[in-house]
Parts: sequence; C-alpha cells; structure tokens
Amino acid sequence: MNTNSNTYTIIYTTIIVTLVAAVLAFVSQSLKSRQEANEKADTISQMMTAAQFATKADLQKMGNTAVLAKYAEEIAQAFTVGTDGKKISDLDLSKVFSPKDLKKQNYNIKGGSNAEIPVFIFKNGVTVVPVYGAGLWGPVWGYIAFEPASNTIKGAYFDHESETAGLGAKIKDDPEFQAEFNGEQADFNSANVFDIVKGGAPKNADGSSVIDNKIDAITGATMTSNGLDAAIDTWLGAYSAYFKGIAANKTEEE
Repeated sequence: MNTNSNTYTIIYTTIIVTLVAAVLAFVSQSLKSRQEANEKADTISQMMTAAQFATKADLQKMGNTAVLAKYAEEIAQAFTVGTDGKKISDLDLSKVFSPKDLKKQNYNIKGGSNAEIPVFIFKNGVTVVPVYGAGLWGPVWGYIAFEPASNTIKGAYFDHESETAGLGAKIKDDPEFQAEFNGEQADFNSANVFDIVKGGAPKNADGSSVIDNKIDAITGATMTSNGLDAAIDTWLGAYSAYFKGIAANKTEEE
C-alpha cells in the first residue's frame, strides 16, 4: 500500500483513534469503582467535617476504609423529604448524595416539583443537609450541620469545581470562612434563610453578629459569595417546612 496516499492516512488514523479510544474506555471502566469509592469517602468526609466530628484534613489522613467505618458508626438515620417537609422515603445508611445527585435535585427544587432532598441525622442528634448552586466558574456545593432539633448551625463545609484560587476557592480552603457559620442561626421563616453579606455582617461589641443569620462575604470573591449565598437560600428554603415542623414538635413536647 502506498503510505503516502490519502487512503493510507485515513485508515491509519482511524485505527489509531479506535485503539486509543478502546484503551481509554478500558482504563476508565477499570478505575470506575475506585473513583466512586473515593467520591463517596470524600462526600462523607465533607458531611462529617460539617458535623464537627473531625477536620477534613484529619479525615483524609484516615483513608477511605476508616472514614466509611466511622460514618457507619455515627450515622443514625438517612431519608428524603419533599419541599412540603414530609418524609418521602428512607435511604440506605450507606447512601450519600454526590454533586451529580445534588445537581439533579437542584433542578427539581427550582422547578417546584418532585424534589427529594436528603436529611442525614447522626446518633448525637446533629442533622446535616446539603446545598448546591452555581459559583463564578462552575458549581459550588456543601453541607450544613444543625444542632439537635434546632436552627442553630453547628458547622459547615463547602467545596467547588473551579473557583479562583486565593479568592472564590476560599469557600473550601479557608477554615476561618467556614468557621463563621458556627453558632449562627438559620431563619426558616424568611425568604433569605441565611445571608453572606458583602462588607461584613453587623457586629456587637463582643464581636458576635447583630443578626444571627448573616456572615461576612469573602473579600474579592463577590460572584462566588453571591453564588454560595443563593445556593444556601435555595436549599435551606427547600428544607424550611421540614425544620419548622421539627421546631413545632419540640414546642409541643415542651
């Protein structure tokens, strides 16, 4: 065959492309289970960091197997609820919601129908719920933990796909930003359940927030802060009926 002909070039290119595609597909399939295990362990680490069981760094040092074992030891209930606050179904305690799962439910929440959003309750009574939305360059998501039967935030952890390093990426990389949520309160009777405020939330003389459901935005990361703020309002708004139901039951018991 004439190796300088167009026919040879086309056949040769087709064979090479086919072989490379086959190799990549094989590698991808071979690594799929490991990737899924890593994603699950990372999601659980984010939830447990929000719930203040350990820092994200310490959980990463433990390794996937130990993280999964710790989660199995601490988790008590997992189920989905609708935006009406009513329970839809129980979840297998090993089931977690990946960013892909959250993205789907984000569409459902905004569409106003068929949302099935997860609630995770640990044996110490701490409740963890996710949030998901759009940052400057891609999706942002995270988990917010609440004290037992309360609207008081115990902790929070956030992540992103491609926010700007040193600016928007601080929602993940800056422990001080995430620590601002600790001890604050969500206002489930408001359209703005929780606010990230540019310029800083008002402070009392002792440094505490005048308004409990506001924290400082990240300097120089207005779009990411706004995106995370919208994600929190959207998702905590979707959980409002559920949390208000808990508050009502607590009042009746008292």
